[in-house]
Amino acid sequence: MPRVPDGPEQHADVVVVGAGIVGLATAWQLTRQRPGAQVVVLERDHEVGTQQSSRNSGVLHAGLYYPPGSAKARWCRTGKAALEDYLVERGLPLARTGKLVVAVHDDEVAGLRALEERARTNGVRVERVGAAGLRDHEPHVTGVAGLFSPDTAVTEFGAVCRALAADVTAAGGGIHLGVEVVGLDDDGDQVTVRTTTGVLRARAVVTCTGLSADRVAAFSGPDPDRRVVPFRGAWLRLRPDRTHLVRGNIYPVPAPGLPFLGVHLTRRVDGEVWIGPNALLALARQGRRPWSVSPRDLADAVGFAGLWRLGAQHWRTGLDELWRDRVIPAALREVRRYVPEVSRDDVRRGPWGVRAQVLTRAGTLVDDFDLRTTGRVVHLLNAPSPAATSALAIGQELARRVP
Repeated sequence: MPRVPDGPEQHADVVVVGAGIVGLATAWQLTRQRPGAQVVVLERDHEVGTQQSSRNSGVLHAGLYYPPGSAKARWCRTGKAALEDYLVERGLPLARTGKLVVAVHDDEVAGLRALEERARTNGVRVERVGAAGLRDHEPHVTGVAGLFSPDTAVTEFGAVCRALAADVTAAGGGIHLGVEVVGLDDDGDQVTVRTTTGVLRARAVVTCTGLSADRVAAFSGPDPDRRVVPFRGAWLRLRPDRTHLVRGNIYPVPAPGLPFLGVHLTRRVDGEVWIGPNALLALARQGRRPWSVSPRDLADAVGFAGLWRLGAQHWRTGLDELWRDRVIPAALREVRRYVPEVSRDDVRRGPWGVRAQVLTRAGTLVDDFDLRTTGRVVHLLNAPSPAATSALAIGQELARRVP
């Protein structure tokens, strides 16, 4: 464990650990809910929003996928509406491009119908289209049926993080970069936050640490039945002269049993079109390269029984993902099912990122947001997609739970 250097103690009303989009949204909501309170954000990196918050497709999800009544279903809708208002007010990028979910074969139509029913139950606008109607929305798509979501949009979440950070500091909050939290001691009246640069006393703490969520939460007591497992996703990019093949967002019908949405195509706010991402077990939670290896992270993953149980259930899917990651034509075969004009010459390797996913000892991927309060500390343990879309709603709830 890193040594805590000697130095004068500092004090705050609320400390937020993590300056990703959800941590910053929480700090911003705290400044609004508690005017005059001293809010301090601590971030181990030297910039805000450098991990999951800026390494994604930039999609603002409308909320059609999520089980009715789940936190995802509730907070995606309210969070998206709040975030769109925020984007407009701050003059940040926003493009309402829509999403087309494509059933390529007749055996996928049942899954499309189930998705339509879920979307309508969640109050999400969708339009069912037939084979001819697909091309009204995406002229280069081929399939037997589709579901169009007109309210799906795209933005630049990295820019959102920077704007939220500016709003927090403008409201009197503090953002301290390059500071890693190495301990939390709750005595019932206050929390002692031990960091690599000193000690800070706070009335309450909120942790939003993504890929380190289980380790930070363990400061309040370990949970042997849950572990953060990192999944690496990589994208391909369409050549600029071929981006006309995609107007908005094109998705396959999601496979049942996994919380990933499949390889899709996204037109981003800068006009680029990304294809992906895949989902592979990452060998490091915060590596500098796609194949970086962290002995600690690897030992944590392979030493957890839940990973082996997940692998026993989905080993074939894992091998397929690895093959598609290494062999571009294999990845394109998935895309060409519904956009057949995309060829190998049309794509280049693009960016990559690592996302956090909580896994249970039983081998189940936790598919909803998971917030827990322990004394004067509120932990966000699991925040998979659509966490970025839902950030303002999650932040509002976390701020509300602060003692």
